[in-house]
Amino acid sequence: MNKQNSNAEPAPSLAEKLALTAREPGVYLLKDAVGAIIYIGKARDLRKRLAAYFKNSGHTDLKTGVLVKKIVDFDTILTGNEKEALILESNLIKRHRPRYNVILKDDKRYPSLRLDLQEDYPSFTIVRKIGQDKANFFGPFASAHAVRETLKTINKTFKLRKCRAKDFKTRTRPCLHCQMEGCLAPCCLDVDPRVYREQVNEAVMFLNGRTKDLIAKIKQQMDAAARAQEFEKAARLRDKMFSLQRTIEKQIVVTTDFQDRDVFAIVRSNGCALVMVFNVVGGFLKGTQHFSFEETISTDAEAIGTFMRQYYEKPVLLPNEILISIDMQDAGLIEDWFKTVKGKKVKILHPKRGEKAKLLAMTLHNAENELKGFLAARSAEMELLLRLQKKLKLSRLPERIECFDNSNIFGAQPVAGMVVFEKGKPQKSAYRKFKIKAAKMQDDYAYMCEVLSRRLGKLDAQHNFEARPDLLMVDGGRGQLSIASAVIRELALEGQFDIIAIAKKDEKKGQAQDKIFKPHRTNPIVFGKDADLLLFLQRIRDEAHRFAISFHRKRRTKDALQSELDAIPGIGKKRKTILLKHFKSIKKIREASIDQLNALPGIPLAAAEAVHRYLQDSEDSGQMTEDRL
Repeated sequence: MNKQNSNAEPAPSLAEKLALTAREPGVYLLKDAVGAIIYIGKARDLRKRLAAYFKNSGHTDLKTGVLVKKIVDFDTILTGNEKEALILESNLIKRHRPRYNVILKDDKRYPSLRLDLQEDYPSFTIVRKIGQDKANFFGPFASAHAVRETLKTINKTFKLRKCRAKDFKTRTRPCLHCQMEGCLAPCCLDVDPRVYREQVNEAVMFLNGRTKDLIAKIKQQMDAAARAQEFEKAARLRDKMFSLQRTIEKQIVVTTDFQDRDVFAIVRSNGCALVMVFNVVGGFLKGTQHFSFEETISTDAEAIGTFMRQYYEKPVLLPNEILISIDMQDAGLIEDWFKTVKGKKVKILHPKRGEKAKLLAMTLHNAENELKGFLAARSAEMELLLRLQKKLKLSRLPERIECFDNSNIFGAQPVAGMVVFEKGKPQKSAYRKFKIKAAKMQDDYAYMCEVLSRRLGKLDAQHNFEARPDLLMVDGGRGQLSIASAVIRELALEGQFDIIAIAKKDEKKGQAQDKIFKPHRTNPIVFGKDADLLLFLQRIRDEAHRFAISFHRKRRTKDALQSELDAIPGIGKKRKTILLKHFKSIKKIREASIDQLNALPGIPLAAAEAVHRYLQDSEDSGQMTEDRL
């Protein structure tokens, strides 16, 4: 690296703007060359904080320095105090989701248990996203296996219903769970809501880590039943108590004060940051989670503060005490924030000695170990991409691969899908669907030409560097490769990324594997010992195929539903909704009698007769309907 450049001062215009920045609390928005917001932060002294970005001494590693060089402009918003800046920063991060901020992505990776206490007979369900309704959520759990095992324990121990809401409303006789005494069967039997609610409360105690208190309660009930000579009831309570005791034996005691707390530790290495979370309930380690962030300009204190505010969006998740692995100047501000959310004080501590410090050290050790595994996996992925670059003789490392595939049936409802793999992993938020608009007849080459023109036509020589593919792959062999090359030439994008095509093997010709074609090369590439590289490309192609077919099926089904009902006189949007909501499909509507159709609210006799007559006639004439797709 050129030393002179590494110590360069900000551009004069940026320096002048920095000199005019107020030394007051507020929020700053850092922007790149195209004006996109890439980072949002807050500061007690805006000028001092912004000046730190343009001094290399303030960067923790080389990668952070590279990211900082992308800053070409900034805006500031002054606030009355730091607390207002904290709130504004959080709101702006949610709205703009800047690339280099720490962003917690909906927590879809970690499942939770949902319980709606507004229902008369509530039950637990597994969810991936914590909603904003009034239901109670327990978790998140470290894995799907962990949440399923917990739900399995609840189902064995407490006699709550296991059926879905739909089945619960329509069931006419008790199921096997009731016969095995695993459910009170409120779906069919007259169950006192107070008795059922007691089971719910016990399950909530178990999930909240109050297992010892629950065992003590059950023991009292067991002793009372034994004294009353209700021995069968006492035996059932004994079995429940033993089951809970076996569960608690598997848990790890991490503190002897038996308090609830969460522990956050952050570690960094090679440009990556990882936050480890330990959830401690009643002194027992309930679960662990980790979240990795590959690109961020934040300091450790900024990262962990931003992370916690997103992690605790749901007030029910907030414990009374939080331990963090670093000193944080904003701890008091965030405590005030959490007090507003929870309605009671929440302590944020950085312990230096004692039992809490040991717990923090254990969390840090686990974070370091997890980060090593993450970096090792990332290294393996990068090695695969480097080998792929060498094998295909690509001009650049294929960090972003875009793959396109068409889908249609005899030219009907043609669509295409684009999938994106970044650093070897699918990035589903970048997937794109295309409805074919220009091509009027079945022509796969015309479809591909249209889709590539629409996608690549958005690229500009000066903009959209982040969205530009390193490697573009089309499904279809040499023909589709020629189309892609022609589109790239027409858009003057030659040399800006590599292109390849993948074609299925022809077993009739004795071909043993799929073929990869490159421009200006007649024969497909032979992978030999690098078969794993071909498998990687096949996986991307198969994902594009799945995505395109899925989109095509949805369009076809939607059009089939519309084409059937929309053509019936007297059936508008409202009546169509009533029919589909009740009967669920065209097939069931066709099978219904006129009286059954007329019995629905909003469907008069004339409309019922029109629906019945039209669907019977369409079946006789052989028109394609949804149930035949």
